[in-house]
Amino acid sequence: MQQNHLYEYAVIRVVPVVEREEFVNAGIILLCKRQKFLRVLLDLNEKRIRALCDQIDMEQLKENLDAFCKIAAGKKGCGPIAAIDETSRFRWLTAVKSATIQTSRPHPGLTDDLEGTVNRLFEELVKA
Repeated sequence: MQQNHLYEYAVIRVVPVVEREEFVNAGIILLCKRQKFLRVLLDLNEKRIRALCDQIDMEQLKENLDAFCKIAAGKKGCGPIAAIDETSRFRWLTAVKSATIQTSRPHPGLTDDLEGTVNRLFEELVKA
């Protein structure tokens, strides 16, 4: 019997000019607390981002997204947030902020395939 897992996900957004609130979906972060599953998938569409702001520092943006991924993965040496449990990292990463990297509000769901679900959401909400 397959077991459904409760999960939460948020869309990772690049907001080149925070005051204008225009964004490009750049990734997905998905959490399943019970399975201690936390994944981030990213695709940085530089052309779309530059269409909103041709002055953006892409190298800095890539460094910031890399740090986001390392914190989500709980990499050692990435500061105190990376050292806390998956759920707390997800909450910290998805907290409302006024920054170039933001997330949507978390959305819940049920699945029996966490990897398949994160990949499907990534294709539908980021790659499309």
